[in-house]
Amino acid sequence: MDLEEFDEGAREATAGDPAVQWDAACEVLGRLVSKDAYQRWFRSSRLVGVEDSRAVVAVPNEIHQVWIETNYLPELASAVAETIDGVREVKLVVEDGVVLDADPSRGPARPAAPREAAVVAPVAAESFEKRLKAAGLNPQFTFDSFVVGANSQFAHAASEAVAKRKGPGYNPLFIHGGPGLGKTHLMQAIGHEYLRKQPGSKVVYLTCEKFTNEFIDAVRKGDLEKFRKRYRSADVMLLDDVQFLAGKDRSQEEFFHTFNTLLDGRCQVVLTSDRPASEIKSLEPRLISRFECGLTVELQPPVFETRLAILGKKRDEWKVRVDEGIMRFLAERIRSNVRRLEGALMRVATFASLAGEHVTEERVEHLLRDLLREEAGKQVTIDTIQRAVADHFDVRLADMTSRRRPASIAFPRQIAMYLSRTLTKGSLMEIGEAFGGRDHGTVIHACKKIGSQMESDASVRDAIGVIEAGLRR
Repeated sequence: MDLEEFDEGAREATAGDPAVQWDAACEVLGRLVSKDAYQRWFRSSRLVGVEDSRAVVAVPNEIHQVWIETNYLPELASAVAETIDGVREVKLVVEDGVVLDADPSRGPARPAAPREAAVVAPVAAESFEKRLKAAGLNPQFTFDSFVVGANSQFAHAASEAVAKRKGPGYNPLFIHGGPGLGKTHLMQAIGHEYLRKQPGSKVVYLTCEKFTNEFIDAVRKGDLEKFRKRYRSADVMLLDDVQFLAGKDRSQEEFFHTFNTLLDGRCQVVLTSDRPASEIKSLEPRLISRFECGLTVELQPPVFETRLAILGKKRDEWKVRVDEGIMRFLAERIRSNVRRLEGALMRVATFASLAGEHVTEERVEHLLRDLLREEAGKQVTIDTIQRAVADHFDVRLADMTSRRRPASIAFPRQIAMYLSRTLTKGSLMEIGEAFGGRDHGTVIHACKKIGSQMESDASVRDAIGVIEAGLRR
């Protein structure tokens, strides 16, 4: 059944006017999401109608569909179910050619050429999606949707091993790294695999802040037994941002006993943090010891090739059109984390879709001026790279530009050239000049050699990851 046929059938089957019902739902929705989110993602949407307990909401394009599905689907379902009697399910449809009217008083936008998108948001059906929601997991965070690069290869392999229960020594798995690098994604992917392969298992995902707040609330209400039963009976516990425990003595005490109970019962625990456990200030030594008794892995900022692959995967997933040149521009200019990279792509794609014009680099510069300004504040230079590499390998800064060629000097110098090529805008000639007047062929040779060694030698990858992470701090 196409959208036009549904439109007619739904109007006959629905007692109320869809426009009026949508207005009522939007009043509730406006209290559940921010004003900016409502204006950007819901103002140009409309309720098509209700039939057989299913409400169909039309959105203007795939970008709106993906963004609402990923970020606001529970709020939308709740608002519609609250205001329209009998609704148990919400379905999103995409319609092309919607006129975006800036004046809401003119009524809902109408489609020019509708087509249906296969996105269904079940509100009550017993399903895998419902089990994911009960566990607190994002449906998008799977191993298949994670782009693996040199920066994340070990962490990804360790997470898959935990999900496949390949090693008892991987408990707990402690994943650390800066914000927006994929810690939560990998952690939740583990939960996905457990629920998919063992549907009856109890998987619990929560942030450390939520754990602390619920503990405080349980103490206040005298309901500690219920709180402990909920978390100590888990088969898999996924705790995000454990650095939040720092300085909270009673919460640390409670989590210490919860942690021990889970490990004694051979339950899997996965933890994430923005830094290694030993660097979390005001964290009890016994907790640090417990966190370090399993497997610790680090996520590092992605290199250019990985950033470009991430953008390509998201472009295909969202079904948006962004030129390859713009993709490379984004990958070159936004380096700090994956979340910011995806947000930049979404902003550019949304503008291209809504404005209906070709996006140039100049336009992207304007659209992303806030992000690019902040990224520029973290700009890495050839000079800072040389200093960082010299410090890491304990060689003199002068050795970066000297003609000496012993392996103890040549290898760090090649790493510095490789990082200069990947982290700066310097040309081959400029980089060669900065390294004592070497020609571009020497720089190319160094980059190829280090790139090859990174693929085959984990110690080289680790050294470069440590240096790069230090440069971005």
